[in-house]
Amino acid sequence: MWIYYYKSSISIAKKINKRFFFMFSVIFPGQGSQVIGMGKEFFDKYPIVKDLFQKADDTLNFSLSKIILEGPKEELDLTANTQPAIFLISFSIFSVVKKEFNIDLNKAKYFAGHSLGEYSALSSADYLDFSETLKLLRARGEAMQNSVPKGEGGMTAVLGTEVNVIDKILDDNRNNFTAQIANDNSNGQIVLSGRNKDLDELAKVLKSNSIKNLRLPVSAPFHCKLMNKATHIMRDKIQKANFKDGKNILISNVTAEEISNKDELKKLLIDQIENRVRWRESIINMINKGVNHFIEIGPGKVLSGLVKRINKDVKINTINSESDIKDLKIYE
Repeated sequence: MWIYYYKSSISIAKKINKRFFFMFSVIFPGQGSQVIGMGKEFFDKYPIVKDLFQKADDTLNFSLSKIILEGPKEELDLTANTQPAIFLISFSIFSVVKKEFNIDLNKAKYFAGHSLGEYSALSSADYLDFSETLKLLRARGEAMQNSVPKGEGGMTAVLGTEVNVIDKILDDNRNNFTAQIANDNSNGQIVLSGRNKDLDELAKVLKSNSIKNLRLPVSAPFHCKLMNKATHIMRDKIQKANFKDGKNILISNVTAEEISNKDELKKLLIDQIENRVRWRESIINMINKGVNHFIEIGPGKVLSGLVKRINKDVKINTINSESDIKDLKIYE
């Protein structure tokens, strides 16, 4: 009797341990993960993906699917195309995982996404219809691209230092140049936005402080006050969008905190355009609330790399091929 009870206790403990250790969150990538041919394996094999590609083309009134599958790269890299394209791939893979492999990702503790990936998260969690998400991201991409004249603004990656150090440098030099932290991505990886002339001055200060920086190949300064025109354009579109009560709790880019209220979600999506993406804080917050497993859904593996830099002990799955799905194990 004692032996039976003892074995049963161990079995129960193991189940509890698994449930705790593998508490998972689903995360979705942002701009920069795009590549010609992304999603082709799923497009060729699964009718559900072909249907989503066709629905996207019909919704946007042009062949986004052709740009994704065939290019040219210059077209895919246009922000107005990149944003709905990455969402389409992320949502397609999410749908295959759920409907073709019967893996219930909506049992995740949280959904989160990096910048435009936040839209992938909210649509996958049923806060917003697929077609409406596509329209918003197409408009968002156009508005963000056109907020600043081409060649006037840009972004710089800063490596090997912490946010508080960069905040102090920006504050100390506020009379010399204006720049803003756009992405707090991970330990030692921060991205700043601003006018190119200001970023040139910033680079000099960073160099004098022996801080490595790299100008990024982007055509606009995202997530800073220079996106104000985009905010005005998107405020009305987001407020009019038909948001629903979703199934999962999201982690906001703006606050790095939990959000499920659709009215507050709208406000934060508007605020997100001009404010930093608090990705490092978001991951730390999820881990502190028990998450030990992150599943990245979408093209590339950028977010998986960032999560590893933040915490090497968590389990990470990157899902952008069928073999990735077959290797996926989640515990209930």
